[in-house]
Amino acid sequence: MQPHSDHPHADVTQHLFIRGHVQGVGYRWSLVQAAQQRGLQGWVRNRRDGSVEALATGPADAVQSLIEWAHHGPPQARVDAVEARSVPAPSEPVSGFVQRDTV
Repeated sequence: MQPHSDHPHADVTQHLFIRGHVQGVGYRWSLVQAAQQRGLQGWVRNRRDGSVEALATGPADAVQSLIEWAHHGPPQARVDAVEARSVPAPSEPVSGFVQRDTV
């Protein structure tokens, strides 16, 4: 799902689930770098089911660019699916883009 905004620079928040061979290949580190390059706020973490989960907040065009990046990730990754959902902005904003512990 694409972030929807009539203004490409208006802030949106997307909750991402990335499935495939995305753990043990530098996916989280690479996603943090990609998000920081786009000026996004949020987090990324591994899930025990082998997927990666992320929450990204920022201008709609930058969030969409990160979602497009997530479909391929770093060279060693094999992405099978990316699910992106619009969600409300976090009640406690995150400063920067960080890795969180596995859940």
